Amino acid sequence: MSGYPNNSGYGYGPSPSQPYSAPYGAPPPAQPYGAPPPAQPYGAPPPAQPYGAPPPAQPYGAAPQSAPYGGDYKPPKDNKLSAPYGAPPPSSSASGYPPQSAPYGSPFASLVPSSFPPGTDPNVISCFQMADQDGSGFIDDKELQRALSSYNQSFSIRTVHLLMYLFTNTNTRKIGPKEFTSVFYSLQNWRGIFERFDRDRSGKIDMSELRDALLSLGFAVSPAVLELLVSKFDKSGGKNKAIEYDNFIECCLTVKGLTEKFKEKDTTYSGSATFAYESFMLTVLPFLVA
Repeated sequence: MSGYPNNSGYGYGPSPSQPYSAPYGAPPPAQPYGAPPPAQPYGAPPPAQPYGAPPPAQPYGAAPQSAPYGGDYKPPKDNKLSAPYGAPPPSSSASGYPPQSAPYGSPFASLVPSSFPPGTDPNVISCFQMADQDGSGFIDDKELQRALSSYNQSFSIRTVHLLMYLFTNTNTRKIGPKEFTSVFYSLQNWRGIFERFDRDRSGKIDMSELRDALLSLGFAVSPAVLELLVSKFDKSGGKNKAIEYDNFIECCLTVKGLTEKFKEKDTTYSGSATFAYESFMLTVLPFLVA
C-alpha cells in the first residue's frame, strides 16, 4: 500500500515465506547441538568412515564383529591369551622352559641318592650298611661318628660336621654311600700323613711336625699361627704342646677352609706365608676355634 516494492531486490535475503535453497554441492546445514542425526533411508548403506578413523563402538553386550572371510587375522600381542579369572596358569612346558626349581640356597639341594663307586672295599660297604639302620640310603652325623669309631677313628661331633660339609658342600648333615666312601678313604690318607710326621710314635705331633704336615698338604703358615693352632687343638689346653690324630684332622680342615676364604679375598695369594695371610689367620682363628 505504501508503494514501495518488496525487499527481495535490495540484498536483504529471501523473504520468510520463501525457503532457503542451498547451491548444488554445498554441505548440508549444520544440525543444532544435541539434535539426532538425520535418518537414513531404509536399505541405504551406513555412511562411510573417514580414512584412519576408528571403527564405530559396538553397543554394550553386542557380539564382536567377525572378520570377513579371507580377511587378515591378527593374533593378540605377544601371542598371550588372557585366561579367565580363576583359571590355572598355563603349563611351563609350553614355553620351552623347565619347571621352576626349588628356592635357591636350600640346604637339601644336593641331597640326592648315590651309590658306592665301583671297586669299593666290601668292609666299607658293610660299615655303611650297619650304620644305616633305617635303610634310607643316608646316614646322619651321629651314625657317621659311630661308624668311624668302629675303625678306631674317634672324632668329636664338630669334626664330623666339618667332614660332612667338606664332602657335601652343604649343611645337610647327611651323607650317602658315595660321600661315605670318600670320607673313609680320605681319612686313611690323612692318617698316613699323621703317622709319617709323628716321628717319635707318640700318637701326637708337636709344632714343628705340624708345620711339616701342613706343608705336605700345601699350606704354609707362620710360627705365630702354628702356636695358635697347637694351643687351640691340644686336648690338654696347650700343656702338651701337641695334637692327637682326631684333632689333627679338624686342624687341617680348619686351615683348608680359612685358606680358601682368604684366596677369595686376595687373588695374589701364591701359597707362601704372607703378612696379610698371617694377619687373617690370627684374627679369625681365636673366634672360630673354641
